[in-house]
Order: sequence, then C-alpha cells, then structure tokens
Amino acid sequence: MNNITVKKLIEKIEGEAELDFTFNQGEIEDVKINFGFYRGIEEILRGHDAWDALVITPRVCGICNHAHLLAAVRAIENGYENSGLKVNLTSKAKAIREFTLSCELIQNHIKWLYMTIFPHFEKFVGAVSEENYAMKATYLASTITKALAVFSGQWPHASYAIPGGVTCDPTHLDVMQAQSLVDESIKFFEEVVIGLSIDDYLAMESVSSFDKIQGDFGKLLRLMIVNDMGNKGYSHDRFIVFGESVLSKPGRSIITNVTNVDISCVIENEQKGTVSKAVTYKDKFYEVGPLARGMVAKTPIVRSLHKRFKDSVLSRVFARIHEVALLLDYSKSLLNKLQLDEPSCVLKSDVRLTDFDGIGTVEAARGSLIHKTTVRDGVITNYDIITPTQWNLGNSKAVDQGIAIEAMIGSSSIEEATFIFRTFDVCSVCTTQ
Repeated sequence: MNNITVKKLIEKIEGEAELDFTFNQGEIEDVKINFGFYRGIEEILRGHDAWDALVITPRVCGICNHAHLLAAVRAIENGYENSGLKVNLTSKAKAIREFTLSCELIQNHIKWLYMTIFPHFEKFVGAVSEENYAMKATYLASTITKALAVFSGQWPHASYAIPGGVTCDPTHLDVMQAQSLVDESIKFFEEVVIGLSIDDYLAMESVSSFDKIQGDFGKLLRLMIVNDMGNKGYSHDRFIVFGESVLSKPGRSIITNVTNVDISCVIENEQKGTVSKAVTYKDKFYEVGPLARGMVAKTPIVRSLHKRFKDSVLSRVFARIHEVALLLDYSKSLLNKLQLDEPSCVLKSDVRLTDFDGIGTVEAARGSLIHKTTVRDGVITNYDIITPTQWNLGNSKAVDQGIAIEAMIGSSSIEEATFIFRTFDVCSVCTTQ
C-alpha cells in the first residue's frame, strides 16, 4: 500500500480538528493538522480599551479561561512597567492569583485524565471498563473549582484579576471554606486517583517506585506499560517553558540540558490549509506542557521516567497527572500562608497609562500561554495570543517536523495515531484566534 491519504475528523476535544494521514507501506509517513473555524478574538480586541482584554480574553477558552485572564493582566502590568510605572503586587495578591490558577490546572488535568485519556485508551486497547469516569472527573473538578470561585467570584470567565492585584478581599471564613474544599479534593485524589497518601506519593523520586501507585492512576500506568506506551509517541525531545510558576522556571531543555529562553526568539507563521498559526523558537518546534515543565524544572521522578521512556506517551501522561499532586499540595500551603491584612490591590482605579507595549506569560494546563498587547491613546492597536496548542500542533516545515506530527509518524493505525494526538490535549478554540 503506497502513499494513501486518509482524512479523519477529531471530535470530543475543545473544538474540532481534521487530520490528514499519509500512509506508506502500512505506516503513517506524514500528517497534516487542520483547524477550520476562525474566531478572530485578536481582531475583536483592536479598538477596545486596554482593560477590556480582562473581560474579552477569558472568553477565548471555556476550560483555561483563568490562564487567559492572568496572561492579559500580566501583559498590562508589564506594559506599565515598561513605561516606568512599577507594579509591586502584595504577597496576598500573588498568592490568590497562584491559588486560583492552580485550581484551574487541577480541574483541567483531571477532566483530561478521566474524560479523554481513560475512555479513548481503553477503547484503543480493547479494555473498556464499566467505570463512570465522567462522574469521577466531575466530582473532583467541581470541588476544586468551588475553591477557585471563593476568590474569583465565578468560574468560568471571571475577571477578578486587575492591574495591581485582585478585586476580592477574602475573610478568614472564606479561607476556611477554600481549605475545606482543597482538603476534600486531596482526600478524593488520595483514595481514588493514586491509592496512597499525597505525602508518600510526592516522596517518590524514581520510576522504580511505580508499584506503590494504586487507584485509577496506577491502573492506567500498568495498562500503558503492558501496551508498550513507553515506546510510542516519541517526538523531538525538545521542551520549552516561558511562564514562571511553582512547577518550573522559564527555560528550554534539549534532551536533558537546560538553558535560558529569550521571548523575542518566538516566531509565529501562517500555515496553508488551516486557520491556526505555527509557532517556533529559533526556527525549531518545541514541546510545551507538563512534561516540558518537569524536564526544565528537573523534577526527579519526571527525569527518572524520561531516562527510561524518553518523551513517550507514558512520560507525557504521567507528567500531567503528577502535576495534580504538586498543585494540590501547593494550594494548601498557599492558603495557610495567606496574609489577609495586606492590600488586595496596589494601584488606584484611576491610574491608567495610555501608551505601552506589554507581554504576559502564564503556564496554562497545556503549556506556555503568551499575550502581547500594544496600546496607543488608551486603546488596543494590536493584540497577539500564542497558545500551547500552537506550540504542540504546528504543521511540519521542510527542515523540521511538528511536535505532535513527529510523535504520530510511524504509527501503524489511525487509532494509535489519534490517541497519541490526544495525549497533547488539543484545544482548537484557543488556537484559532
């Protein structure tokens, strides 16, 4: 069978995508990734007041909207600082922003585990169970989102983060309510997802400890190892992080060597046949997301896993669920240290600069998110949103294969390739701005 192309519409992701697979001698030789629905959020923003981005950009995505809000507010604050107005957030405002972002990542990771990975992998390997994965996903995701909403007022599409801080002024009762919801989330994670205490889980630093992991995550890991997912889905082994968080500092990792990054080296390129743009760093594709964060941060158990299984499907899935444990633990510590007597916001509402250029970076669930804003005479003249899916799902160039495409090449079936594709957690609505 020579050079046969098969089109496949991918659904049950954020939006839709079309994959064009080219087969040669029974293996996938090339893939084109097409996103067909243009949204134009960047164009909508032009002509609006600079602060309108705080309300409009969270509408980019229904599942990582909070990350877009924080990228938007950081872009404005960075623009103010570039124009000479220093913005020194209080530790209270920083902690509340980090807490709410952590909650959003947790709900995102858990939904991906139970509503994407489990059902599609079990179907792929013919091991479909009777588990109600949707119910498990909903329970933990809704519990941790309630904790988020204690501070943001609502989720999705909150706009509580403003230049200089946050609009909320929580009481001790609010913090106690959030602590109770985080404790409830940890209890579920320990009993259902990992089958051991979160402290014992986080003490593990080597892949040799995998047998200790029980629960649904342990079941998934063993099913993946039996089905050789440690040897599937290899990409370029290049990783990059632009946002700073408890999970990682900015940096790029090539195999295991970590170096600094310069955001001016990020370039977007239009692609034929799709409305999404590809994005590269120094003309190379890099993987973003939890595995990238683990590699750049040199997280011991992620590095141990990578040493044995490289940038495989198994490593990619493990790194993402490992972040749930890290973020639950971190969220609890943030609440315990919250300084309620500090101001929530350090800028007065009438402090508005009218001419600035700013960049905001955030580590969203799927990876690095970048917002760039240009403001003249108080209105946005240009707005650029670079999303994690653009990094991971760009189409190949003459000298370099896209990250997900490289991972799918060599697959023997569309079913195998599309499962590999889903391990990058596709979000077409974020990508087609």
